[in-house]
Amino acid sequence: MIIHLYFARKFLLIFLGLQAVFLALLALVDMTEQFRRYDVDEIGFSNILQLTFLKAPEGLYQILPLVIILSTVTLFLSLSRSSELVVVRGSGRSALMSLLSPVSMALVIGLLAVSTFNPLVAATTERYHALSENFRSGGKSALSLSSEGLWLRQGGEASQAVIHAASANPDATVFFDVSITSYLRDGGPIRRIEAGSARLIEGAWELSDATEWSLISGLNPEETSKHHEVLILKSSLTHERIRDSFGTPSVVSVWDLPRFIRELEEAGFSARRHKVWLMMELAQPLFLCAMVLIASAFTMRHTRFGRTGIAVLGAVMMGFALYYVRNFAQILGENGEISAALAAWAPPVASVMLALGLLLHMEDG
Repeated sequence: MIIHLYFARKFLLIFLGLQAVFLALLALVDMTEQFRRYDVDEIGFSNILQLTFLKAPEGLYQILPLVIILSTVTLFLSLSRSSELVVVRGSGRSALMSLLSPVSMALVIGLLAVSTFNPLVAATTERYHALSENFRSGGKSALSLSSEGLWLRQGGEASQAVIHAASANPDATVFFDVSITSYLRDGGPIRRIEAGSARLIEGAWELSDATEWSLISGLNPEETSKHHEVLILKSSLTHERIRDSFGTPSVVSVWDLPRFIRELEEAGFSARRHKVWLMMELAQPLFLCAMVLIASAFTMRHTRFGRTGIAVLGAVMMGFALYYVRNFAQILGENGEISAALAAWAPPVASVMLALGLLLHMEDG
């Protein structure tokens, strides 16, 4: 039991140290990118720092499998150089028993990452996108999805508009049962429009079967109402901006994803991408365990055998290959070529089987 706790503590300390190193590197790289993207004299250095540290958790979360591989490689190389691994193996412990501690620690890290770190990443990523949009376009547009439908906000130099749609087609090009209320930038409502459908064209909304009411003080809205078969209303929104606002699953906490998927489907959108992401997040702990097994298969050997560099390179390259296969399966799942469960669980399960095969072959021939 003591040796298991020793291995687990050593693995955890190495993991935390590598996380700190990568956090510093990611912060420096992203800060350079923020200086290139924004004028520091215009938005201030404090906002540059804020954007940098809001972006950092997302980067750390994405490279978590790589950090697990490097932590495992560092652990077993240090144990081999100090001959601790030789002593443990000489006492009669098998390779699989020696791996119990790092694998269990990787499983705990994966569970904590999905249950705790994922909501933090979702919150910081959403805040980062909101600030970036605000600095880039002055916060002229926003989107919200709820059980009542889709809510949009667009702005201009003189007025803003709040748009509500009961539903939309899956690719967010046509909205149905649309209501638009226009406001003066520093005043109250000035116009209301209700339409059967709305299509976003280049720089404008094309409203069909639309009725317009003037809400200017002193006028009777019903007397000034107008009906239009087709009404063109200027807009600063684009299809890409609307889809990107709810099309990135990483900005939604894993705890909120089931409800968000249900609301997407009720609003008429395709939730396939979010379903695949949810499944892959649930499979993340198993994939991290597979990374430990893969790395250990190449590095659980004494350094006197030589070729340590080749072994480390093989472990890292094998990890990258499995990570690529996992991302490829995710793309297939998002495109509907395979089911979400198969896209999420097949790569980690196959990785575990492959790693166990390598371990048994290298240990027992």
